[in-house]
Amino acid sequence: MPVLGIFNIPREAVRKPNSLAINQYIELMKKIISLTILLTIAGAGAHSHAQPAAPAKGAIASPSPTPPRQQQPTPRAPEASGFDLSEYGVSFQTEPRLIIMMAALVAAGFDPVPNGAEPSAFLAQVRGDLAGLDPDLRNRLHTFYERNKLPAPATAADQAARYVSLAFALGPPPLLEAPQRSEELPTSLLEVLDFAPLVKEFYRRANIEENLHAYTREYQGESDRLRAPTAEMIRDVLSYLHTRPIAYSLERVQVKPLTTQKKNAAKSYTTREHARRFYIVTDLLGAPGAINFRVIGDEYYAVLPQGTDPGSSELRRGYLQYIVDPLALKFSREIAARRDQIKMIITTREKAGAVVSPDIFLAVSRSLVAAADARYEQARRLAGLNQEARVKLASAKDDASRQAISRELQANVKALEDETIARLADDYEHGAILAFFFADQLKGIENSGFDVAGFFADMIDSFDPLREANRLSENAGTRERALAARKARLSARRAETVTPIYTEAEAAKANALVKKLGEIEQTLQSKNYDNAEGRLKDLMRDYPREPRIFFALAKTASLAAADAIDEDVQAERLNRALGNYRLAIEASSPEDRALISRAHEAMGRIYAFLGNASEAEKEFDQAIRIGDVPGGAFRDALEGKKKVPSQ
Repeated sequence: MPVLGIFNIPREAVRKPNSLAINQYIELMKKIISLTILLTIAGAGAHSHAQPAAPAKGAIASPSPTPPRQQQPTPRAPEASGFDLSEYGVSFQTEPRLIIMMAALVAAGFDPVPNGAEPSAFLAQVRGDLAGLDPDLRNRLHTFYERNKLPAPATAADQAARYVSLAFALGPPPLLEAPQRSEELPTSLLEVLDFAPLVKEFYRRANIEENLHAYTREYQGESDRLRAPTAEMIRDVLSYLHTRPIAYSLERVQVKPLTTQKKNAAKSYTTREHARRFYIVTDLLGAPGAINFRVIGDEYYAVLPQGTDPGSSELRRGYLQYIVDPLALKFSREIAARRDQIKMIITTREKAGAVVSPDIFLAVSRSLVAAADARYEQARRLAGLNQEARVKLASAKDDASRQAISRELQANVKALEDETIARLADDYEHGAILAFFFADQLKGIENSGFDVAGFFADMIDSFDPLREANRLSENAGTRERALAARKARLSARRAETVTPIYTEAEAAKANALVKKLGEIEQTLQSKNYDNAEGRLKDLMRDYPREPRIFFALAKTASLAAADAIDEDVQAERLNRALGNYRLAIEASSPEDRALISRAHEAMGRIYAFLGNASEAEKEFDQAIRIGDVPGGAFRDALEGKKKVPSQ
């Protein structure tokens, strides 16, 4: 995710605790906690989620020396219904600058709608509101946008990302003042900085001010939809880390004297407090499936397009960065003490041909974020596997059945561990050079009930640079096994067949379509996904709103996702597949029950793969309700629903 803003590392010392004593203490507490859990299960049962306490008012990320840490189990926070996001630095924001910027982009010709899809009601409304825009202004907006377009294969989300950065760099309306051009601004923002005067003119002449109130209500409605699932994600992340975010930072500033001082007089300093905030900003005109993340000083912005699942890894990683960044700042002295060792790993990676940031603090924070995300996801999915196994064991009739269930669980756990290794390897290759190390460290404390921040300094003090430099080779076999499993999980889509019903009058045209779709199917078997997608889009011109083409586009995106190594690319393709499956369902007639059944079942499998159990179950239920129609997915949906972890 692109990031704006740099944290200044302070020089003040931070007292180092006794690493050996704390490690021994952790092991002792693990034993105590394990015994407590066994006794609890034998009695009244255990609570399902431990909750972090709300941050204390006025908590400050102070870089000054701290006393020796005495860890206490994190108290339980309110349940989701009483979970106040603002207590954890999170708030929803409707950003007028972003609305104005994206409306100007729409006027310039930016189209966030996937090929063959219908525009949202809000996008259609904005286009209608801009119908009377002055042609000369529209032409100048369009000319700038076309001249500064990113080359293929840039997506609509890629095209918009630079303009999102520009929106947050502008002053508030009506002035919308642009920042001064300087080398401190990111290159991507500088590329489109000259769009700012056009946006200012657009605001004055396009009646945006008159429509802004109505637009804001639409954006607030999307924020309301996101609030509950976002709270659930935030609560679970904090519960996993047993922590609470540092809500304030301190800036050391020089005090200007009231009177003229002598030339060599000592300078006086004070501290200035800044609130740290994590803003979730909805974007109803953004490209679906792409989250923009920006960090500007102490303010973090996650820009979510319409329909975003707040449980997605991208948003979760953004919030993890919000948690981790001040820890890297607070314990900068410990990180700096390992500078040579971290530099050694960076040099080794550079010799291997990798592009790695030389910033050791960025390497540390990026690594802890990657490790926490991977371990959190593994823990979440492991809980689902264990729950599924408990349900099966409860209904098992003999020892042979129970042993089979146990073997299946062990195989699934092993596959889950392999997938975590593959994710860590992906992040390692993108600069998270301590991701494997932090993941190992998190194993030791994630079940202890203690705040991860309390052991940050000890973790930094204990890594072996020689081992960390060779993590890819050490885990090469496991990673290959996980990549093969990824492809296997999605390969079932290749067996999907659809037999829609057409009237006699449409038979000739339908037969021609079937032939062409068959030819494209052969292209898919050779994994030429770009060619297949292009041919399907060409077919859409002759067969507009044809559900089988939408279905084939979704299948193409799913297969392409199976071959994607990068997690973000894979997620984008799967979200594109979900969108086209929905379009296939919407375009279908009541007679197309087999196609509708297959589409719902396919969406259920994608949601299950992405870890969204509630949506997966809904889609499987939709397929099951249609019944066991010829060519449908009734039985596959039944099997798929059995594998969805219980809510």
